[in-house]
Amino acid sequence: MAQTDKGSKAYLFSIVLVAVLGGLLFGYDTAVISGAEKGLQAFFMGASDFTYTDFWHGFTSSSALIGCIIGSGISGILASNWGRKKSLIFAGIMFFISAWGSMCPESMVLAKGEPNLTLLIVFNIYRVIGGVGVGLASAVCPMYIGEIAPSNIRGMLVSWNQFAIIFGQLVVYFVNFFILGDHIAPAIQSIGEGMNKILNPAESAWAIETGWRYMFGSEMVPAGLFALLICFVPETPRYLAMIGQDEKAETILARINGAQKAKEILNDIKNTVTEKTERLMTYGFLCIFVGIMLSVFQQAVGINAVLYYAPRIYEAMGFDDPMMLTVFNGIVNLGFTCVAIFTVEKLGRKPLLITGSLGMAIGAIGVACTFGNPDLQLLCMISIMVYSASFMFSWGPICWVLIAEVFPNTIRGAAVAIAVAFQWIFNWIVSTSFVPMANSLGFWFVYGMYGVICVIAAVFVWKLVPETKGKTLEDMTKLWKKN
Repeated sequence: MAQTDKGSKAYLFSIVLVAVLGGLLFGYDTAVISGAEKGLQAFFMGASDFTYTDFWHGFTSSSALIGCIIGSGISGILASNWGRKKSLIFAGIMFFISAWGSMCPESMVLAKGEPNLTLLIVFNIYRVIGGVGVGLASAVCPMYIGEIAPSNIRGMLVSWNQFAIIFGQLVVYFVNFFILGDHIAPAIQSIGEGMNKILNPAESAWAIETGWRYMFGSEMVPAGLFALLICFVPETPRYLAMIGQDEKAETILARINGAQKAKEILNDIKNTVTEKTERLMTYGFLCIFVGIMLSVFQQAVGINAVLYYAPRIYEAMGFDDPMMLTVFNGIVNLGFTCVAIFTVEKLGRKPLLITGSLGMAIGAIGVACTFGNPDLQLLCMISIMVYSASFMFSWGPICWVLIAEVFPNTIRGAAVAIAVAFQWIFNWIVSTSFVPMANSLGFWFVYGMYGVICVIAAVFVWKLVPETKGKTLEDMTKLWKKN
């Protein structure tokens, strides 16, 4: 591959393209349950040794989040001790094992196709394993891209990771749709006290026995591709410099930035990694607090109340084809993620976050004021679109950009791990609290609360978050030392 004095952009983009496959798997794994959950629920309702209640189904549908918290929590240890590249290889292996095990939880040991409590436990273990991969990839992929990208295009390249996440979710919606094909998804009716029954089980037999398996198993293709391709990308120069492999670091920097620029960057890196054992609070409480709160607000604004429950929300609004609206919403989300990709280096991180927060507040309050009114059905749908689109050009990608770049080199691994762990914890809180709050307090209260949180998020960014546009990762050391 040709290299000039300015380095090879083709080489850089090929590396980033492989790395963002981790983001695609992140989106794929978290969204695959949306198409499989009804068939999975109907399958385990056939168990004779226990009753598959709504509680069990809620736990099974969200069990991957347990793994996400674990994976993000250990990401700092793995990234610091194994390196960024090996951590991503491990994440790819976790994705593949989870996809295979979720498709065939019997694992050639238990009786095939016989639902029971043991099989349910094994299935959830495989989903947790996949969650570990998601949590690890969610922390390390942005870190990897941020550490290997030149400062002038770092924000744009890290934003591609969010694009890949949304694209992965969109892909799995279509994959699930094609897998189901002409088969009928099971219709399940609640009969009280967490009990359910299947309507017309004979018509939906294929979806109950086989369909959900293929949906989970389809992830083996991108997971295997990611685990293989990540073996061929280099380790990040920042990590190599931290472990004393300066020659390798300079070689990679030269291929990306050119020989002369590589020497300058390596010198800056070495000046910030001389102390390899700096403690987490070396740069003060505010540094860690800002990273954690970026993650908390990304989830507390309530976006997963839309992403995870969109079909149910559109159905409750009275629309005849909620799945079609969900797909359309996904396409809109993808488009507005591109807005961030192509403006983050021009406008900066803070303006996008503040604008997105205010746009989300308008959308959320719009939903709160119009939900349940048949005459305002269209306005309610538009409000949801405004709400999710505003997230996609702001908190969706920009939060990942800032988490990848805002921490100094010597504490980045541990600090990113803590920040992302908080993100998954609040993801779980929002995801599990939305339905109970909406049922007991009403949609108007829930979305009104999200709107208020969005305004608070805008103030937080305005007052406390530093602008990192155009700064090198080594500049972060100087920035936080001043504070």
